[in-house]
Amino acid sequence: MAKRLILLAGNIGAGKTSLTERIGEKLGWVSAYESVADNPYLPDFYENMEAWSFHLQIYFLGHRAKQHIHLSELSQSAILDRSIYEDAHIFARALNHMGNLSDRDYQAYLRLYSLVVDGLPKPDLLIHLQAPVPILLERIRRRARSIEASIDEAYLNLLARFYSEWIETFDLCPVLTIRSDDLDFVHRSEHLEIVVERINDLLAGREEMVF
Repeated sequence: MAKRLILLAGNIGAGKTSLTERIGEKLGWVSAYESVADNPYLPDFYENMEAWSFHLQIYFLGHRAKQHIHLSELSQSAILDRSIYEDAHIFARALNHMGNLSDRDYQAYLRLYSLVVDGLPKPDLLIHLQAPVPILLERIRRRARSIEASIDEAYLNLLARFYSEWIETFDLCPVLTIRSDDLDFVHRSEHLEIVVERINDLLAGREEMVF
């Protein structure tokens, strides 16, 4: 198969990292992940979101663009557990909606974002993971990450709405939407096989699927 760049997208707790790991292992692809441990703005952001939202989004934009370009230039196929596109269409939008990112800063960010993404190689496939908000909350609480302690149902519902609106207009590449509460690709190998089969179908040019 030709070299491919696959991106995952989805709400917090949807299963992006787990699926990235397993697809990478199954197909022998390079797997890449969102890094938060070395993010110099996160501690300040969680102390004062209004003061540091713009700085954080600019950092993520540069970091994800560099990661996207690096993976696209590899000779091997690669899969990434979060797309650069979600930064603008989901998370920066949510920060603006909640009053933590001013309209002025939001518009300045969007102008820079557009310049950056217009020069990026297009992905070959976007995998959109979905799950009901109560399931997402349960998973978030079970993994008990300190940086996710403040996440509540209202925020996840807001993100879910923004994801739905974004996916409806996303046209850079084919989209495979997966309900991660229906398919247990972590513990059931036959479910992972179903996902891999659908990925191969889309990459081979067969019809877009939702399951």
